[in-house]
Amino acid sequence: MFSVRFCGKSRRSRCKKMAAQKHPLQYGSEDHWTWNKYDKSHEVKLYGMRNMTAHFHPNWSNGTAGVRGTRILNYGSYYWEIKISQRIFGTSMMFGIGTKRTRLHVDAFVNMLGEDDQSWGLSHKGLLWHNGKWRQYTKPFRENEATTIGLLFDWKSGTLTYLKDGLNLGVAFTGINKVEEDLYPVICSTAAKTEMTLGVTRRAFVDLQDRCREVIVHQIQDENEVDNLPLPNKIKCYIKEALP
Repeated sequence: MFSVRFCGKSRRSRCKKMAAQKHPLQYGSEDHWTWNKYDKSHEVKLYGMRNMTAHFHPNWSNGTAGVRGTRILNYGSYYWEIKISQRIFGTSMMFGIGTKRTRLHVDAFVNMLGEDDQSWGLSHKGLLWHNGKWRQYTKPFRENEATTIGLLFDWKSGTLTYLKDGLNLGVAFTGINKVEEDLYPVICSTAAKTEMTLGVTRRAFVDLQDRCREVIVHQIQDENEVDNLPLPNKIKCYIKEALP
């Protein structure tokens, strides 16, 4: 026998909050990466702790600007969230992945992610783009209403999946593991004075050693504590790589 539990009206908000707290790879490891200050359009300004916030077209916009993340996605499973400010409008605000050959600036209002075979992207109008082609994936985002987009990339299955405010929208792209070049997170926008902030960043564990390192890292405050551990230098360096 089994039972099914529903969220009644009195419990709906609580259930919604509980669902929103869960995300893919929650049992994986924290992943420490940010937007690349050396790999972006001149129309993107990075702010905040560790350059987590990308501000597009600070004055006015006459084109499309993008920025790449520092994380190489190949051969792993990764999940990251992008918090979009309430200024959602314009021709295209996009979230996705791409190779180093993905353009990060063009003096025209275009859907830059997915304009060719080097990138895959979702626009705020609910459209998926790749290789110059698009298809409807979800409803257009509400303009001027802040939202959070989650991206789940799984190299083993070759898929990219999107979540919107905690709701899984389903697999968006397949066959991405056939790409031979390095892949990176990428965001772009045509709209002036729009912002996207990197939120949750997670990755799947690689092996048992990786899991053990995560346990150690959670007990350590800084690199000095690592140096005092009775471990070979090679292992100490391995632990330091996982520190924020």
